[in-house]
Amino acid sequence: MRLLGLWSGVGLVVANMIGVGVLTSAGYMAWDLGPGQILVAWLVGGALACVGAVAYGALAEAIPRSGGEYRYLSEVLHPSIGYLAGWTSLLVGFSAPVAAAAYAAGPFAATLVPGISEPVVGVGLILCVSLVHALDLRLSKWSQNALVAVKALLLLGFIVLGVALGAKAWPSWQPANPHPSFPVKPFMVSLVFIAYAYSGWNAAVYASEEFHEPRRDVPLAMVLGAALVAVAYLAVNWVFVANLSAVDLTGWTQGDVRRITLGHVIFTKLVGPTGAAVMSVFVLLALFSSISAMMLVGPRVYAAMAQDGFLPRALAPRKGRPPALSVAVQAAIAIGLLLFQRFDTLITNVGAVLTLSAAITVVSLFFLKPRPSWVALACAVVYLGLAGWMLVFALQSWKTLSWVGAVVVIALAAYAITRSASPRPRRV
Repeated sequence: MRLLGLWSGVGLVVANMIGVGVLTSAGYMAWDLGPGQILVAWLVGGALACVGAVAYGALAEAIPRSGGEYRYLSEVLHPSIGYLAGWTSLLVGFSAPVAAAAYAAGPFAATLVPGISEPVVGVGLILCVSLVHALDLRLSKWSQNALVAVKALLLLGFIVLGVALGAKAWPSWQPANPHPSFPVKPFMVSLVFIAYAYSGWNAAVYASEEFHEPRRDVPLAMVLGAALVAVAYLAVNWVFVANLSAVDLTGWTQGDVRRITLGHVIFTKLVGPTGAAVMSVFVLLALFSSISAMMLVGPRVYAAMAQDGFLPRALAPRKGRPPALSVAVQAAIAIGLLLFQRFDTLITNVGAVLTLSAAITVVSLFFLKPRPSWVALACAVVYLGLAGWMLVFALQSWKTLSWVGAVVVIALAAYAITRSASPRPRRV
């Protein structure tokens, strides 16, 4: 059932991108980077998302089918590589960001209702959203569009109030851990957080077959969505760095060692406790929308793998119905990660793994027949250069390497078991 148009696609991309990353990353970055360095890092992250969207757009135009990286890599390179990407989506790509968004919802809910059980808040959000997306395609679409509209209005309100009421001068605070020269390693590591915040710029490709005009709308939705979010992220981070001080940074992190509630801290300074409470409501709605977007598109990957015989057929949807069991599987994995993983571990490792998966997919563009435009190939080269430079630093962490290794081992073992169940997918 083709229910999505261009602006539904843009909304899907925006909703997947805007979430916990932009609301928390500046708090972590401020330990090693100054205001200007933080803003430059967000600018680089936006450029990475935009050129990646152009490169993916060429793949989406050539292969207008749902499934994202799984579909593209299976058809252009080899089913085993596509299967690896599909399992990356299942284990990390969507389930971990859902868990991270649900995790962050707890501290913000606690600013509104002190003493509330943070894990219960996160689990409740996941279950609520999963129920909506497992019941009905039309309900899923309209609820998602409504959440995107609310998120966009509230984000705009945050930027307008922050710029109007906040500091106008260039901030003078210094990072808690200053460096005598440009901090190359902290800057590149910070791009891992930013890559996580920008993840979702490719969201439309996972549901290509549900667009009226997938060859036209999917590429355009990704580029427009990524560009809009890049502008919004720069504005949001200006509000953060312009109004953060060294005293605020020290006092805040003593009370919130996870450094999650930066938005609440800034708005308490600007408009007082009531305004900060409104800010926390905004964050909760934004996180709810992010969870909803990822619960909408993620199960489409698993459904596509099930239709190809690489996962149990029960995960595939019935005609005109959402992939309910795929939604339930993603929800279960997300809840497990929420309960048993640290927030910063999720953010760091997910950013690195998703960037690596996207880079491998962009490489497939050079094997596509007929050859895509020179613009798409140039954007692919830029994306691979920036992503590769970032991953050199990110993969120095044994925790990140262990995440990557675990996904690879699980995916290839599962492929070895199921590869005889399905022939190589055919191009359409």
